[in-house]
Amino acid sequence: MNVGIIGSGTMGSGIAQVAATADSKVKLYDTNQAALDKAKASLEKILNRLIEKGRIDDAEKQRIQANISYVDNLKALSDSDITIEAIVENLDIKQKVFSELETYVSDDCIIASNTSSLSIASIASALQKPERCIGIHFFNPAPLMRLVEVIPAIQTSKDCLDKSEKIISDWKKVVAVARDTPGFIVNRVARPFYGESLRIYEEGIADFATIDWSLKTLGGFRMGPFELMDFIGNDVNYTVTETVFTAFYFDPRYKPAFTQKRFAEAGYLGRKSGKGYYDYSKGSEKPQPNEDKLLGQQIFDRVLVMLINEAADALFLNIASASDIDNAMTKGVNYPKGLLAWADEKGIDWCVNRLDTLYEIYHEDRYRCSPLLRRMNKEQKTFF
Repeated sequence: MNVGIIGSGTMGSGIAQVAATADSKVKLYDTNQAALDKAKASLEKILNRLIEKGRIDDAEKQRIQANISYVDNLKALSDSDITIEAIVENLDIKQKVFSELETYVSDDCIIASNTSSLSIASIASALQKPERCIGIHFFNPAPLMRLVEVIPAIQTSKDCLDKSEKIISDWKKVVAVARDTPGFIVNRVARPFYGESLRIYEEGIADFATIDWSLKTLGGFRMGPFELMDFIGNDVNYTVTETVFTAFYFDPRYKPAFTQKRFAEAGYLGRKSGKGYYDYSKGSEKPQPNEDKLLGQQIFDRVLVMLINEAADALFLNIASASDIDNAMTKGVNYPKGLLAWADEKGIDWCVNRLDTLYEIYHEDRYRCSPLLRRMNKEQKTFF
């Protein structure tokens, strides 16, 4: 299979590695020769590291490298069976690239976008054959993260969807099919992990370290929300939140937090700037959490039930199947459990009661209980 990748940044290079490892012939395209050289050097380092760890041998390294060629002319992708775009999150730029690309590739070539936040239907509208366009959203780092969201637009043909699912499965990834709605599965369902944690901080209930400790120690999450926002970058995470909030017609469930906005404005972006919610400068000490178990449980329960509510609403609105939603969260962002399975474990009545209690306190639409949870509680049903 011939694969064209547009954009040689971290994501594009990672997707190229995935495809090449699966023995596809890959052309990695970028307008910037320096970026292509950097991508080639980066792959060399990554593969050498895999050799050191005993994951691959030198012959496998050479096979993967031989499967990737680096090109600076979009026309070089003309023989592609599938192209995947991984460039800047700008609709106009993506549409322009896709419109030009379509003049070079065959009528059967799938044209896919790795966008995490833009409408696939809008991207597809730039094509003469929009039925060949689809969202194929990898998670960073692409070679390590098992999940790939596949998002058909309303224009996408069933044949395009079926072929795309097969390609991604053949690349040894787990496919979760999602509707073309803001945030798809993961970036939609995960919003409360950050948003509710920020709200808890803004109310003065606990500091960053205590909230992180609660989610990690009691919840089993690998990183706390503030550690994770610092890792992602406060500017990036805030932009995603703001985009989802706007795209959902300002639904208060996705309302951004002033705390994160101010941190981003101050340049406190996290690890990449040396300071975020935590100080990463040399010699700095991380603040100690308040390890009060009762307080920690209250924090964890509040964030968890908001996550469960979001997952339940995604199912209620047919964004994806229950299994795809849970797979997306465990394999896309390493949650310790699928949120719908977690709801079954905690009890649907527990979920409904917790949400109703929050709504009684705040009377904000942010805390409205999903109709699906309420109906399931009444009928005494579970998700699985």
